[in-house]
Amino acid sequence: MQRPRTGESGQATVEFVALLPLLVVLALGLWQAVVAGQAVALAGSAARSAARARALGTDSAAAARAVLPRRLERGLRVRDRADGGVSVSIRVPAVLARARVGSVTSEARFAPQDR
Repeated sequence: MQRPRTGESGQATVEFVALLPLLVVLALGLWQAVVAGQAVALAGSAARSAARARALGTDSAAAARAVLPRRLERGLRVRDRADGGVSVSIRVPAVLARARVGSVTSEARFAPQDR
């Protein structure tokens, strides 16, 4: 026994294809948020490492660079502050290659240490 055709054959497929671009944009946006969150966490780690190095009298930029993965080193900027702290800025990598996302900055300070 055959079902009568109602003219709605393939309707779910058409609706899915119509929503597919929206789902892709949503997935890219969520992935970019994850990448930005990782950049924030890594900037904090790099700032703490740089502040520790400055408190010990060693190179703060090299210490910050050692903490970061290679893909984040290119946008790294380390500034020593007057109060003995360190400010570390890194560029947030873009999920889409040519997009500019921005940068994140983290600051840390350790008291000078005797060796």
